[in-house]
Amino acid sequence: MYLIGEALVGDGAELAHIDLMIGDKGGPVGQAFANSFSQLSQGHTPLLAVVRPNLPAKPSTLVIPKVTLKKEYQVNQVFGPVQAAVAKAVADSVEEGVFEGVDIEETVIMASVFIHPSAGDYNKLYRFNYGAMKLALRRALDRFPGVDTLIYEKDRAAHAVMGFKVQRLWDPPYLQVAMDLVDRDHMRRVLEGLPKNDHLIIEAGTPLIKKFGLSVISEIREIRPSAFIVADLKTLDTGNLEARMAADAGADAVVVSGLAPISTIEKAITDTRKTGIYTVVDMLNVEDPVAVVERLAVKPDVVELHRAIDVEDSDHAWGDIPAIKKAGGERLLVATAGGIRQHVVKDALHAGADILVVGRAITASKNIRNAAEGFLQEMDAEEVDQFRIMTDF
Repeated sequence: MYLIGEALVGDGAELAHIDLMIGDKGGPVGQAFANSFSQLSQGHTPLLAVVRPNLPAKPSTLVIPKVTLKKEYQVNQVFGPVQAAVAKAVADSVEEGVFEGVDIEETVIMASVFIHPSAGDYNKLYRFNYGAMKLALRRALDRFPGVDTLIYEKDRAAHAVMGFKVQRLWDPPYLQVAMDLVDRDHMRRVLEGLPKNDHLIIEAGTPLIKKFGLSVISEIREIRPSAFIVADLKTLDTGNLEARMAADAGADAVVVSGLAPISTIEKAITDTRKTGIYTVVDMLNVEDPVAVVERLAVKPDVVELHRAIDVEDSDHAWGDIPAIKKAGGERLLVATAGGIRQHVVKDALHAGADILVVGRAITASKNIRNAAEGFLQEMDAEEVDQFRIMTDF
C-alpha cells in the first residue's frame, strides 16, 4: 500500500495544510518512516502523533513540520495542539471505520504539517489541523481525486493561499472588453468602472500596447489582479517569441493574426501551452477561417471572428461557427468582434459565439459599469464563486 492524501482547512495564520503518505511498514513508506525517525533534521524534527503523552495513535503516525522551527513558541505549537490534533484525527478515523480492511498494526502514516510563523491561536490550530488530517486520511484511502473530478475542477477552483485567482475560460459565454485606447487615464477609468464578474475578460488592445508597450499588462493587473487579460499583439511573425513575451508580461492570452504563416501560428500555440496561457487566432481579413484552423497541426484555444472598425457599417456576419468548432476540437471557443452592440448579443450567442468582444460601446460610455452590466445581462450568464475551497465533491 502506498497512498497519498492532502487537505487544507481553515483560514488566517492558523490555516492548516497537511500532506500525508500511508503505507505498509515493510514498504517504501515504512522505510521513509524509519529514515525520518532516525535521521533528524534541524528545525524539522519529526515526532510521533500522541493523543496525550504515553498514548500514541494507531496506525503509528509521524508528524513532520514543513516550516523550519526557529522559536520556542513554534516548538510548543507542534508538540501541543498540532500533535494532539493529528493523533486525535487518526484515532477518531479508526473508530469511525475509515481504516476498514486496513491492518493498522502493519500500517504507518507520515503527515507533513504547515504552521505559519505568525500563528498564535491554539484552539484554531487544533481544530483546523484536526479537520485537515481527517480529510487528508479519507481522501488518501478513497484515492481522491479521480481523473474525472480533477479534469472537471481544475479550471473552476482557485488556490486559497495565493489571494487571487487565475481565471480560466471554462464557463462561456464571456464578455471581453477591448481597450483600444491611447490614454492611460481613460484606461484606468475603464478598469475601475467595470464590474467584478467571472464572465468578464479584459483586452489590452493593439493601440494600447503599441503606445505603452507590454508593461501596460502589469498596470492592468495592479487594478484588476484576478482578471483574465488578453494581449492583442496580432502577431504576424516570431510567434513563439511574442507568445513568450506576452506570458512574461503577465497576460493570460495572446492574439495571433490568422494571416500569419501557419508555422508562426503553430509556434505561438506551442509556446503558450508551455507557459499556460491561451492562444487567440484573430481572423480579421482571413477569407476562409475554417481552412486555417483545419491546417493547424496544433489547435488554438480561441478563434476570433473579427469585423474591422473600418467596415462596421456593414451587416454582422458570424460565418460558420459550428464548422470552425468542428475543425478546432471540442475545447475551442469562438469569439465575435467588431461593432457589437447589446441588440445583437443574443444573435451572436445563438450563432454559437462563446466570447463577445465589445469595445467603444463600453469604453466610450458615460457610465462604464452600467454599459458592461447591460451586456452581461443580455448574456444571462450565471456568476460562479471560484474562490470556494472544495472539501466536499
